[in-house]
Amino acid sequence: MSEPKPICLDCESMDSVNRRRFLKTLGAAGLAASAPHAWLHAAEQASEKYSAKPPESVVKTLFDSLSDEQRKQICFDWDYKHPKMGLLRTRVANNWHITEPVINTKFYNDDQRDMIRAIFEGLIQPDWHARIDKQLDDDAGGFGEDQNIAIFGTPGTGKFELVMTGRHMTLRCDGDSADHIAFGGPIFYGHAAAGFDEPADHKGNVFWHQAVEANKLFTMMDPKQQKLALVKKSPREEQVGFRGTSGGMAGIPVSEFSSDQKTELQRVLQVLVEPYRQSDRDEVVKCLKAQGGLDACALAFYSDKDIGNDRVWDNWRLEGPSFVWYFRGNPHVHVWVNVADTPDVKLNA
Repeated sequence: MSEPKPICLDCESMDSVNRRRFLKTLGAAGLAASAPHAWLHAAEQASEKYSAKPPESVVKTLFDSLSDEQRKQICFDWDYKHPKMGLLRTRVANNWHITEPVINTKFYNDDQRDMIRAIFEGLIQPDWHARIDKQLDDDAGGFGEDQNIAIFGTPGTGKFELVMTGRHMTLRCDGDSADHIAFGGPIFYGHAAAGFDEPADHKGNVFWHQAVEANKLFTMMDPKQQKLALVKKSPREEQVGFRGTSGGMAGIPVSEFSSDQKTELQRVLQVLVEPYRQSDRDEVVKCLKAQGGLDACALAFYSDKDIGNDRVWDNWRLEGPSFVWYFRGNPHVHVWVNVADTPDVKLNA
């Protein structure tokens, strides 16, 4: 079993990024010549053969189709711990590769690539498929070009989970195998639509509207509330572990909102979960209710990363005892999500 090798393109020089993309383009051209049909339909949409099935069912079919050599490289025990990264199944990062094989390579056959695409589409609301594909085109050359998967556990015989990773992606399919936590564990999404350093309006960014909606709520606050909500320093972006009920959450307590402000925050929450399938949306609501609902949360806007000094806050965070939705729009959009029904759930434990 080969060890996963996490990387962070956002922390590398642009020369290094451009070189990697150039080499990947050469590799893509070679595969396109050898298997053009597989290359094209993976970039478009899953066939009806798999798209009508629940993604967990397709994970089982995919698992059953794997050769022994494929399983050695992408399959792990449910509780497998990486020597450096801890519990690999629950790791989340802004850009990493959970395994080495890239989806759009000869490692997978045509049918397996079709299954992987179907799993991806099953996790995302249909009207968001094109938007996520745009993000993947901008950030990674398209779906399957820079993404990898791993399967934990044995589908069909108990707990299992498929994790998909790549630049600006950590996405999970677990069929409620992971106890107490939404999405099967922490997830990540992001977009650099206009280059590494985006302008203040984040033109073309498929996720920026989420921040626009949150900022509308800021404008509804009176000066006293805005003073409470505005925080001088953004926390580290990977800081998404749960604080529990001991306090320490930055910003304004939602319990201090008026009824119309709470209604608006509920609408913002719906905007945040909108890209995901209904069962995952429902799980977020269930977890949030278990910890006291939005009234147990705090909302913070950070003034230290205001692109353009336009007081449209690029970085903001909604946090509860076991709820973190951390949106960072500087220098481009990174969003970290960690939601459970108890703060006892630990990252990489």
